[in-house]
Amino acid sequence: DFGAMDDVWARTAPVSCVHPGWGALSERDEIMLSWRAILAGDAPTELEFGSAEVYPGADMAYVVCTETIGEAQLVATNVFVREEGDWKIVHHHAGPVVRRVRKEPDPKPGLAN
Repeated sequence: DFGAMDDVWARTAPVSCVHPGWGALSERDEIMLSWRAILAGDAPTELEFGSAEVYPGADMAYVVCTETIGEAQLVATNVFVREEGDWKIVHHHAGPVVRRVRKEPDPKPGLAN
């Protein structure tokens, strides 16, 4: 819902956004264009959120969560400020979760396996 996305972003506070694989966006107009393109594009429509941790403050708060979009798992941070009494996003950053396979340590030189 582009209208809801537009409404949740701050209009007077400075904003920034980093989508997975994108460079940083720092103008509200370009951030809204990015969301319009994402929401109108071929991105999977099923989105799941999980593991949300909220870090509240008086006029600033942030949420760290996981997002699952199709087969992709992301970790995201969303920073909010109070703007005219309402909580608005000023920063969104999401990136892929990379699960590293534990590598067995190399045997010490000179020792037989």
